[in-house]
Amino acid sequence: KATVTKEWVVVDATDQVLGRFGAKVSKLLRGKYKPNFTPHVDCGDNVIIINADKVKMTGNKWNDRVYLSYTGYPGGQKAITPARLQAKPDGDERLLKKVVKGMLPKNKLGAKLLGNMYVYAGNEHKHAAQTPKSIDINLLK
Repeated sequence: KATVTKEWVVVDATDQVLGRFGAKVSKLLRGKYKPNFTPHVDCGDNVIIINADKVKMTGNKWNDRVYLSYTGYPGGQKAITPARLQAKPDGDERLLKKVVKGMLPKNKLGAKLLGNMYVYAGNEHKHAAQTPKSIDINLLK
């Protein structure tokens, strides 16, 4: 933990395909692009995503894809499409969080890594004090 160097990075989601973008962001959060990657340590970067409202999906997935959740009660299965989720308040942020959360480990470390992601629908973010560096997500593999 003492050898981990966490950076702040800004990623622009304009015209990015949602699933591929989420996969690259999850790799940034885990630190898989770093040579000192360790699976059980939080060695990833803090990621700021801007323009989350301009993300796109290929095909007709805005209406065909369905996200399921269960309330715990009989008959409590809820289904929502990405288009309906995006139309809700803070829907752009919630959609990206849902996508990236599914690509992170399902344990305490995954929950902590998700806390290192900050999503904003517009072009502005409130993390200027951390002096984040802007990176092009398309250059990552």
